[in-house]
Amino acid sequence: MRNDSRLSRMLHILVHMARHGGPVTSERIAAMLGTNPVVVRRTMSGLRDAGYVRSEKGHGGGWVITCDLEQVTLLDIYNAVGQPTLFAIGNERANPDCMIEQVVNLAVEEALREAESVLVERFRAVSLAELNRLFDARRTAGHRE
Repeated sequence: MRNDSRLSRMLHILVHMARHGGPVTSERIAAMLGTNPVVVRRTMSGLRDAGYVRSEKGHGGGWVITCDLEQVTLLDIYNAVGQPTLFAIGNERANPDCMIEQVVNLAVEEALREAESVLVERFRAVSLAELNRLFDARRTAGHRE
């Protein structure tokens, strides 16, 4: 099963945009992500609808970040990109009358709900500004950009 990387890709782009300080075209973003500009525009539209970016038309136009990095969290961006499925694990439902299947499914569902709750709270605790600061710290420590 293929991972849904929309969240990490958009976080990556938003930090680049914040550091760039000017409009970034869909074509440039697509080149960074190794994808098509149409895919970029479709994904960025969710961020635009949430008020985190805007698009500027014409020569010198592109996508511009419009949010306060301190106020926007990973959870905000997760919601803006459509709340991709967090886990690939699922339950078997071939024999719904089987009591063993029922208890297994209950246990797995409870564990997944608990894990999702922890993950969502972590997303809520990390801002875009924190990602920017982490990048600065890594760069200062000599890590590759």
